[in-house]
Amino acid sequence: MRIPQLPSISDVDLNMKKVLVRVDFNCPIGINGEILDDSRIKAHIPTVKELINRNTSTVLITHQGRPGEPDFVTLEKHAELLSKYLGIDVKFIPDVIGPTAINEIKNLKPGEVLLLDNLRLVSEEVIEAVPEVQAKTYLVRRLAPLFDYFVFDAFATAHRSQPSIVGFPMVLPSLIGSVMKKELDALSRIFNFAEGPKVFVLGGAKVQDTIKIIEFLNRNKAADRILTTGLVGLFFHVAKGGRISSESMKVLESKGLLPLIPRARKIILSGAPIETPYDYIVLTPNGEVKEESVYNLSGRALDIGSYTITMYSELMKEAKLIVMRGPAGYVEDERFRKGTEELLKSALNSSAFVIVGGGHLGAMIGDNIRENLHISTGGGALLIYLSGEPLPAIDALVESTKKFFPTKQLRS
Repeated sequence: MRIPQLPSISDVDLNMKKVLVRVDFNCPIGINGEILDDSRIKAHIPTVKELINRNTSTVLITHQGRPGEPDFVTLEKHAELLSKYLGIDVKFIPDVIGPTAINEIKNLKPGEVLLLDNLRLVSEEVIEAVPEVQAKTYLVRRLAPLFDYFVFDAFATAHRSQPSIVGFPMVLPSLIGSVMKKELDALSRIFNFAEGPKVFVLGGAKVQDTIKIIEFLNRNKAADRILTTGLVGLFFHVAKGGRISSESMKVLESKGLLPLIPRARKIILSGAPIETPYDYIVLTPNGEVKEESVYNLSGRALDIGSYTITMYSELMKEAKLIVMRGPAGYVEDERFRKGTEELLKSALNSSAFVIVGGGHLGAMIGDNIRENLHISTGGGALLIYLSGEPLPAIDALVESTKKFFPTKQLRS
């Protein structure tokens, strides 16, 4: 897996230029339309500030939710928060490609920032197609002629092939912002063989996705140890021939995972360095919470036990790279958060470069920020990358670099 070196906003003279920036402000939305978590907006502040300091006219585009869903809202409140964090008045218009948007873009002055409305108000934006097709969409043809450069800074959308992601790079010189650069720098470490031992802590309930990740890691000999937790750990324990409680087996069965066991056994027999939990915190049928050996479970396993925490923490001590994806237990319930919290603590106390796959894990880190820690903004894109599949946004940016920066050398 190679991560190309793509031109960034610091590589080009952007003074007095008009720049279109694809960000990802897709936030959780409450029942009254309030933004519940603005961390994705905050993540893009360094990119926008740098563009302001470079005296550009900056136009931001992003989606929010899906048509028909409760979180499909307009972006007035996003603009208010952005204004607060930037310390300037960010302009907002309830338009994307109409005459009002076109006029505002044309009149935007250097140093000013404009946020267009929800991209998915334009029906083309929800359709996936190859970049050459997306470059011909009405969205791209209306907006692209108004700009000198396109900046892609929305790693969380990099696994999609929509007009705002892969269409603009085909027709505009394209750069990456600070969010995208940090993500690519972190990903480049995963398959850098000089940085072993490499430990992957893979949990959560997305077993089928995790199987793909483990297959790819094993095929490329990219992991020195794979520590499974959550439903993933239970599944691989069964694949090894281990027994679990009837309640936990019913969960695997209800999720359609039992037919995948032969595939998992093939991975195990091929020599994949997979560890499964030794004990669990279980919820018994009578409502009691107990710690039990994996060989003697009496209820539904909802977190890893103390011995597993100790063993996994020991294995992380000598790691040079730790990648964590998915919680170790049912973290929505305080009774089953300890395993995830302790593994995060062990990772952060190690000397390793730590990559955390956003979501629950990223939120649980809170203020425990340290050097050599990367919290990914894109769970889906990270998953696709770890599975060995291409990210359409990166492919489009590579093609744009070849087309518009022919002297720019790409390196892995």
